[in-house]
Amino acid sequence: MYGSDLRDGDLERTAFRKAEKKYKLYYQDTYRTAKKKKQPKPVDLSEVLDFKSILESCDQNYELPPGIVPVRCGLDRPVFSIEDRSGFYFIPEALTIEQQCQWIKESLTSFPQPPNRTNHNAFYGPINDLFIAAKERKMLVAEENSNFECNPSISVKDAQSWKFFEEHEALSKGNSCKSISASVLLRKLRWSTLGLQFDWSKRNYDISLPHKKIPDTLCQLAKKLAAPAMPLGEDFKPEAAIVNYFGLGDMLGGHLDDMEADWSKPIVSMSLGCKAIFLLGGKLKEDPPLAMFLRSGDVVLMAGEARECFHGVPRIFTDSENADIVPLEQQLSHEDDSSLLEYIQTSRININIRQVF
Repeated sequence: MYGSDLRDGDLERTAFRKAEKKYKLYYQDTYRTAKKKKQPKPVDLSEVLDFKSILESCDQNYELPPGIVPVRCGLDRPVFSIEDRSGFYFIPEALTIEQQCQWIKESLTSFPQPPNRTNHNAFYGPINDLFIAAKERKMLVAEENSNFECNPSISVKDAQSWKFFEEHEALSKGNSCKSISASVLLRKLRWSTLGLQFDWSKRNYDISLPHKKIPDTLCQLAKKLAAPAMPLGEDFKPEAAIVNYFGLGDMLGGHLDDMEADWSKPIVSMSLGCKAIFLLGGKLKEDPPLAMFLRSGDVVLMAGEARECFHGVPRIFTDSENADIVPLEQQLSHEDDSSLLEYIQTSRININIRQVF
């Protein structure tokens, strides 16, 4: 998922790939030793749409950039569309600071909890309370299944069970036991799935997998935010969500979200944490994409024709100058929130909610 599905030769020939390479994080070649901090290469951001500035222009009755259209709807926030991207809607500052903090916390503490699945399931199996274990500096340790040798039906994967231990307990087990720190696992968390579970290997929803319903509070918020993109007289029904976790250097390659039955229903995409660049292309990767900033609290809707457009995230900004998370830092300044703050200062979380059927 974190990359493109085309071969290198094909990638170089598409306009979408050129835009990905333009905005992707690269480092200067000037450093020669590990003691000197790597410096990101400068990137030209002059062509990136900035809906924060567009919102300010709208509030002051200034002229909007060409192709940006304000949408009249029942939502209590300004909504914008793009003339040549039917079905795409941008809602800047859609979430309050309190809502942002709430969903950051849920994304780290509740959403990765079993039976929800994460990218860690394939290797470690279900992991409970990962965020708490990271906060307590615990280690995940592999313990051998005592029935493995006498039961050939047990797979190699199931021959080990993974459990959290205090660091000193993990070290006392010696080098014979595989182990990894919870904090490293948290940083390697890339996705979790809510509601109906998405099977990445088959690229479809597996209704047979155990799952819990999406929390009612998130459902109600998604229904409200989806309104500008919904067909007249219909209600949005949140049935699944994918939560993406981005760290420094991570990207989400150009792709389509095409596994849902009815593309007239929007994907509701909520941004949390560090600022990112979002690319919205056309129906072909040869179509030049539009680049725009996504800040914490922004919401994007993609419905109808926009569901057929390639899109991706080539870059997040984690430096203090460009991350744009000062309000979050102020809100999470309490000592009890220090672990949340430490994580989100160098990360971005995206919650995208879907109607599957």
